[in-house]
Amino acid sequence: MRAHLLNNTTAEHYRSTVSAGVERVAATLAATERPFSGVGVDELSPVVDAIDLDRPLGDAAAALDELGEVYLRDAVYFHHPRYLGHLNCPVVIPAVLGEAVLSAINSSLDTWDQSVGGTLIERRLIDWTTERIGLGPAADGIFTSGGTQSNLQALLLAREEAKIRPEHFTRLRIFTSECSHFSVQKSAKLLGLGPDAVVSVPVDRNKRMQTVALAHALEQCVAEGAVPMAVVATAGTTDFGSIDPLPEIAALCEQFATWMHVDAAYGCGLLASRERRGLLEGIEHADSVTVDYHKSFFQPVSSSAVLVRDRATLRHATYHAEYLNPRRMAEERIPNQVDKSLQTTRRFDALKLWMTLRVMGADGIGELFDEVCDLAAEGWKLLAADPRFDVVVQPQLSTLVFRYIPAGVTSPDEIDRANLHARKALFASGEAIVAGTKVGDRQYLKFTLLNPETTEHDIATVLDLISGHAEKYLGDSLDRAS
Repeated sequence: MRAHLLNNTTAEHYRSTVSAGVERVAATLAATERPFSGVGVDELSPVVDAIDLDRPLGDAAAALDELGEVYLRDAVYFHHPRYLGHLNCPVVIPAVLGEAVLSAINSSLDTWDQSVGGTLIERRLIDWTTERIGLGPAADGIFTSGGTQSNLQALLLAREEAKIRPEHFTRLRIFTSECSHFSVQKSAKLLGLGPDAVVSVPVDRNKRMQTVALAHALEQCVAEGAVPMAVVATAGTTDFGSIDPLPEIAALCEQFATWMHVDAAYGCGLLASRERRGLLEGIEHADSVTVDYHKSFFQPVSSSAVLVRDRATLRHATYHAEYLNPRRMAEERIPNQVDKSLQTTRRFDALKLWMTLRVMGADGIGELFDEVCDLAAEGWKLLAADPRFDVVVQPQLSTLVFRYIPAGVTSPDEIDRANLHARKALFASGEAIVAGTKVGDRQYLKFTLLNPETTEHDIATVLDLISGHAEKYLGDSLDRAS
């Protein structure tokens, strides 16, 4: 069994085995004609369940053959231009190279003595990101597993900075738009706040937080004797890609002495854009910022970070253990990243972004993100001119939310069912993948455009497919009714 351990004596075995895996994935990618095979859970589950994990195949080639049957053949391929579903991006090759290196070396980014070079690379990337945001010379941060963890840590810091005793946590309030990410509510629960802790602020017609409503909510909070712990502004909502008015929100946070957190998990790609960086004006006033490089920086999952204006606030996540990071290490200025992190053992995910910047540069990333934003603008024109569809809002980023409106059908419930069916049927066909959401009480469809290879022709084709599935459903419904 020692022959399977990666070390100096098995380097050639490592090379040949990983090369075989790379060849298999490359061949699969080259032959992929649809984003999904269309396999159903009832079809695939028995195949996976039938595998006896206590009887190893003993051979990597055989395991790869089996993997082709249970995973590679039926995986959802985000690189395909007709994957238009969730906030999943195709990944850039330099980042995949970084992933291969970090997995093999397997550094753990918790202490200096486990990740000497990795610690410095991660810290340099944190500095690079805070400089792009404009947080100032005292800024710092840490890589995380994703936006949910980043938001949780930011709100933990906000809770501690509010200086409220635990028995009074029910007085704390978090203000965020009705279109913000659900992780805000989840974080409030995990942080032990009351059931009324998260105050939902209405949005305008462009799905941006209404600052007049926010000001009123903050005033009411203070008048009731509650404490405005934080305002979470969103720079790129999951459903609409909308960016809240950051300068106005910053002014209100200053007025009410409230922590300002910006969830830029989606919109962080604008930090690398030469054309649209201005859309993030005001983010430099934030006390904390979430970025997801694995969304708009085209990085493999996971790659996220939480950044703070004042590095001293990260002390709220600091614990010292004699066996890991004793307090004397901080006094000796030994840089242990665990001192800032909610995680202990942590992957060297920063290496992927490092390799990307060293090969492509920030402008290269920004150009890719600008391409998908440009595509969304053209897609909006297509939808706005097509009488079959109702499109909700002109995009700021790369998301389009729309609804199929069949001619001659007036029942909103029937239209809902037609849209739901169209999405389900399209997924089952494997020809394209789109997402869905609700606007008000009604069912809508969503294109999340993060692939620069997607074209206007792809969008038009998928719209025709949606229309066809919906029309067939409505026709079948009429047949059944008669």
